[in-house]
Amino acid sequence: TVHWHGLRLDNRFDGVPDVTQPAVRPGEAFRYEVHFRDSGIYWYHPHVREDIQQDLGLYGNMMVAPPNENYYGPVHREEVVILDDILIDDVGLMHFGTSTPTHALMGRFGNIMLVNGATDYSIDVKRGEVVRFFLTNVANSRTFNVTFGNAKVKVIASDISKFEREQWVQSVVIAPAERYVVDVLFDQAGAVLIENTIQAIDHFRGEFFPHVDLLGHVTVSDELVAEDLSARFGGLREHVDVQTDIAAYREFFGKAPDIELETTLRIRDLPLPIVLSMEFEKGLYVPPMEWNDTMPMMNWLSTGKQVTWILRDRNTGAENAENHWNFTVGDVVKIRIFNDPETIHPMNHPVHIHGQRFLVTEIDGVANPNLVWKDTAIVPVGTTVDFLLDVTNPGDWMMHCHISEHLQAGMMLQFHVDE
Repeated sequence: TVHWHGLRLDNRFDGVPDVTQPAVRPGEAFRYEVHFRDSGIYWYHPHVREDIQQDLGLYGNMMVAPPNENYYGPVHREEVVILDDILIDDVGLMHFGTSTPTHALMGRFGNIMLVNGATDYSIDVKRGEVVRFFLTNVANSRTFNVTFGNAKVKVIASDISKFEREQWVQSVVIAPAERYVVDVLFDQAGAVLIENTIQAIDHFRGEFFPHVDLLGHVTVSDELVAEDLSARFGGLREHVDVQTDIAAYREFFGKAPDIELETTLRIRDLPLPIVLSMEFEKGLYVPPMEWNDTMPMMNWLSTGKQVTWILRDRNTGAENAENHWNFTVGDVVKIRIFNDPETIHPMNHPVHIHGQRFLVTEIDGVANPNLVWKDTAIVPVGTTVDFLLDVTNPGDWMMHCHISEHLQAGMMLQFHVDE
């Protein structure tokens, strides 16, 4: 099946096997009708064994043009960048589980970084050029922290809308399935490296160490660009259209959560050395984000038959598919998610909600100062995140972790929306 990620489309074409359609078998066909109601960058991917099919390249972007030419600020050019990784050993592609995923604990981290499916991403620009990058993370598990050397960067938009206002950033943290739109000014001649710049951790030594993955090169020539946009780039635009849209929902920001979830983990039949390692690790510091795979052998040996990742209702105890939510178009639902740090191996979770849009209104009780409509948002370890769900689309939909192996290990639920 094909899932049209982030689109508020007709439920029949959402691409979820056994929910909106049967899976398309070899030799069969299924026709999708896809409508685009929101501007921005979206993507499509399979919803059958994503851990294999998506990892092997079954994905792509869809650019939805804005309603007018002033929707974004002026730039000299636009670049679409799909971030990914792939796991290669000395023999070749690291094998996948046949009946169930490997790497069920932390997800399958690759050791080779890919941009647009290749390892040699590069662009040439003139000095003073402003480039708009549409970033999409399609990796199974890796959250990227994208940097552009010393170039000046401002974030413009994310999944389903612009931010309320543009904002200067040093880097762009982008979890699996998220999209970000950033404008970058290259005002110094020379080479600029696009990198994944992280603070990795050695769990057993309890030590952080810097780690950098090269994603691409930008070569800035000394030739000055014809049209100088630096002054206009230097201002931060207020997006009044987005602010006005969100203002209608502010009355719901302070209400009590309608649903409270926690994320946790259950293991069974893992080899004893792995269990002992996990028990030892439980007493150590756990970072909010798992930037890379620091325990690759233990992770590789864990399968979807031995690991169950859980979305649990904190009031009813219902787990994953045991949850049965019913909403009506027009509802505004606050969902509070707590990522339990006492789990035997806690990990950040990018949570995706199909067919709707939401705001991240609070993180650990602190109001989000710059809102944007999302379809996917990261919930770091030990963190409580409030999602304000705008229910606009009838049908049967999914909510799940977008780490492919966590989804295959059970971390999903369904909800129904009446017209």
